Amino acid sequence: MTQPTKIPSAVPAFWPMQLATQLMSEGAELVARNLKFVAEDLKLHGGLKPVLATPNRVRMELRSMTLRDYGKPGAAGVPTLVDAPHAGHTATIADFAPGQSLVQTLLDHGIGHVALTDWKSATPDMKDLDIDNYLADLLVAVDDLGGRVNLVGLCQGGWLSAMLAARFPEKVNALVLAGTPVDTDAGDGPIKRMAHATPLSFYEDLVQAGGGLMRGRFMLQGWKGMHPDEHYFKEHLDLYEHIDDPAYVAKREVFERWYENPIDLPGRWYLQAIEHLFKNNDLAHGRFVGLGRTLSLRSITCPAYLLAGAADDITTPEQVLAAHGLLGTPPEKIVEQTVPGGHIGLFMGARTLREHWPKIARWLVAHSRH
Repeated sequence: MTQPTKIPSAVPAFWPMQLATQLMSEGAELVARNLKFVAEDLKLHGGLKPVLATPNRVRMELRSMTLRDYGKPGAAGVPTLVDAPHAGHTATIADFAPGQSLVQTLLDHGIGHVALTDWKSATPDMKDLDIDNYLADLLVAVDDLGGRVNLVGLCQGGWLSAMLAARFPEKVNALVLAGTPVDTDAGDGPIKRMAHATPLSFYEDLVQAGGGLMRGRFMLQGWKGMHPDEHYFKEHLDLYEHIDDPAYVAKREVFERWYENPIDLPGRWYLQAIEHLFKNNDLAHGRFVGLGRTLSLRSITCPAYLLAGAADDITTPEQVLAAHGLLGTPPEKIVEQTVPGGHIGLFMGARTLREHWPKIARWLVAHSRH
């Protein structure tokens, strides 16, 4: 059998042939890598759907939310209701991933019964729902859990929780406000500047363009626009550089399942929040009317825990910690804590979940014994 001729690589005459073969091989590998990158990039940006990490059961379906139950409903102590943000993303922020879940952290550190508000994306027939509608549904959830709960409000879920606690103080045993803009005039963050510099008509036009809804995709573009280098360049470069790293890709997929799937908000609810909370700061000034009563944060006298992110540019620490001087809770029953990191990290950051939320869980347990 004739042996294949071995090309002597040291002979210059054969170099072009070797170079062409090498380029063809590298070209095929480059094409394959590029195709892999494109497929993964498409998958990350809308091709995955949010999932909750921890087993739960649907306790109740309301128009605005699915109330999810975790742990043992018969567990001793006051139930803890986590009020997830209803500001454009799903409740996955509170139950992000195995080993990286706020809900699971609470369960692991002594809280036997946790429930979660899983707010629904608004449909066209929900465009005229307002803050009262969401307060009413939150009240129904509290009553279904026994009529008295610990409320853990995350970001927007915090000001809705504070409203409920001010309207029905007897129904809230302890209140946690994490990354919550209680006093929207405090500090000097970009959200505050934008709210005051942008006329209400701009937001009304966005709602009109969304058919009466504030479309999640509009808000997503706005959030990305706050850090354009990160979202329009760096994240793609990082993915390309790590496309052959399964651990990196898996971590990105978990995050983008949540981040790249925004939900729509009722237009009336959204405009009400912009005007009365972010422009007029009515809740902090005791002027906001909720469920037929003018709400005063002084009506809240239960123990309160205020958690802020040092680098939070969505809700600056000042906006959260200002609650200390606005609540009716005695100063000795208020805990204030500012932790490293930004806004999202308050709720799903591995370090914050490991180092700070266990203390909050123990604090809740201490205030939850019947």
